[in-house]
Amino acid sequence: LNPTQIIMYVTESCADCVRVKKYFEAKGISYRRVGLEGDAKAAEFVTQINRGFRSVPTIVFPAGSILVEPGWEELNEKFPASGAEAGYNFAPANPRGALLVSPSGIQ
Repeated sequence: LNPTQIIMYVTESCADCVRVKKYFEAKGISYRRVGLEGDAKAAEFVTQINRGFRSVPTIVFPAGSILVEPGWEELNEKFPASGAEAGYNFAPANPRGALLVSPSGIQ
């Protein structure tokens, strides 16, 4: 498994998927979104990768590494460059980890 770009497997009701999507967008990281709803092959792949669980987001990188439900620390380790030059801040806005980000910072 070696895609040519980052692939993020998601579901429509996944708050972590939205958080990672906003993180990627804020950092200018391009990726391909694959929704599990209505895509049996994608759902089967995610379930197989995650030992029977439909864990999302599941993010597959071109070099073959995979992140599953990554937290802030994992994302920042994988993408160490700061988004500060674009005026973005990265930190949980509340204890549940929701990220509300805008060019002027967290709202």
